[in-house]
Order: sequence, then C-alpha cells, then structure tokens
Amino acid sequence: MGRTATLIRGDASLSVFDGGQGLPVVFQHGLGGDEAQVAQTFPPADNVRRITVECRGHGASSLGTARPFSLQMFAEDVLAVATERGFDRFVVGGISMGAALALNLAHHHSERIAALILVRPAWTFAAGPDNLEPIRAVARLLRSHAIDEARALFTGSEIGERIKANAPDNFASLLGYFERPNAVAFADVLADIAADGPDVSQAAAAALAVPTLIIGNQQDAIHPLSHAGVLADTIPGASLVEVTPKAADKLRHFAEIQDAVIRFLASKTIRSLVPS
Repeated sequence: MGRTATLIRGDASLSVFDGGQGLPVVFQHGLGGDEAQVAQTFPPADNVRRITVECRGHGASSLGTARPFSLQMFAEDVLAVATERGFDRFVVGGISMGAALALNLAHHHSERIAALILVRPAWTFAAGPDNLEPIRAVARLLRSHAIDEARALFTGSEIGERIKANAPDNFASLLGYFERPNAVAFADVLADIAADGPDVSQAAAAALAVPTLIIGNQQDAIHPLSHAGVLADTIPGASLVEVTPKAADKLRHFAEIQDAVIRFLASKTIRSLVPS
C-alpha cells in the first residue's frame, strides 16, 4: 500500500503518491492521467519504492496560477518532490507526457538519474509534434465552444473520425478530455503541453549515459511506434520492447509492459547504480 501526501510549489498543491520500499523510482503519468494510470501500468514489486507526482491540474493536484504550463515546469515539480523525499539518485520513467518529463530530467539533471524508462513516448526532440495535433484541436474547441458542442464538433471532424477509425484507444482518451470536471480550465494544460517539447536535442539524447528501456506499440496515433524507434536509435544502448497495442488487447498490453519494466528494474546493472 502507498501513501498520498501534498507538496506546495508556489501556489500549486501537488498530490504525491509514495509506496513501497527499496529501489527508488519516480514514474509519471501521461497528459490527463493520474496516479491510477501509473498503478495500472507499473508492476507491483516488493523491492521498489515508487513516487508519482500528479502534475498541476491532474488528479488531486491544483492548477496554480503560473502560466504557461510546460514540460520543464512539470519536470521541476517532480524533481522537487524527489528531493524532498530524499531521492538523491533514482530511476525515472513515465508514460507519454511522463516519458517526456523523464527524458528532460535525464538530460538536465543527469547526476540524479540512474536509469530511464520511456513508455509510449509522444515526443522525440521537437516541440509541438504533428502527432499531438488532435490534443491541440481538443483544446481549441474547449476554449471556443460549450463542452457538449465542442465534443460533437471534434467527433465529427476529419481528425476525430480518422483517430476513431485507426486508433480507437486514442479516440477514447481524447473524448475523456471533454468529460473532466475541470475540462475548460484544463484546456490551457492541453494546449500548452501539446505545443511544448522536452527541451532535449537529438545530440543531447545521444550523449545520455544511463541504462534505458523504451516501450512502444503499433495502432497508436498519439504515441507512434516510430517515436520509440527514433529514441531507441539515438540513446546509446537503449533497449526497445514492442508490446501488444492497447486497442487490440488491453490486459495483454499492460501485462507485457509490466513484465518489461520489472525485468529492467531487476537487472544487476541498475541495482548497482543506485542505493535502495
């Protein structure tokens, strides 16, 4: 069982999950996700202490007033929590946006990072990649229309119909943005983050010197397998694992991710790099 606490950063209240004992791991959710998303993805393990910070506007964390939102802002929040919890050197990872935060920390705070896990990365190196245009489209509609009308317009749009036909799991996630209790306010998060980048160049990624696991899958318009491949080809020694698409078999998808992560964390190399 884990514990949930709160850390104040400026005028933002951040909800922090802290569970387990052993190898220190910081693992972050995707855009619009929360700790429950991580719990579904991250393997239960007796010898791992996992921290997950619900980013501003996500889960039980408040939005705060600092603008614009950025991956750098979220990454610095995560690092502040890790420091407050006594994680001097740790494994960092995440799903989608969480993977971008992990990549940011691995570059900008390399002395703190022992290993890197990137699950279904939505970014490589550029800001505002084309694959995140559906999220930017949702944000624009939420800012300019009533929620029900915005949802209908997105569902009937060319981009909405294309995502629904080719990546139904992505389509369900995109519709979920319209269902959030804070949907209109959260549009600022969607717009800002989907236009941002991890602030890590390809050359910087090629200079990373940490064990790295990258997980991707087909049938995913928001998290193209090609992004996982580019990162795996760039980061020295990175391992790429392709898993069953979530849209094809959700249970198998999560089981395969958990198996890949637990095998990676169990390696003697990683255990030797960071005290638990």
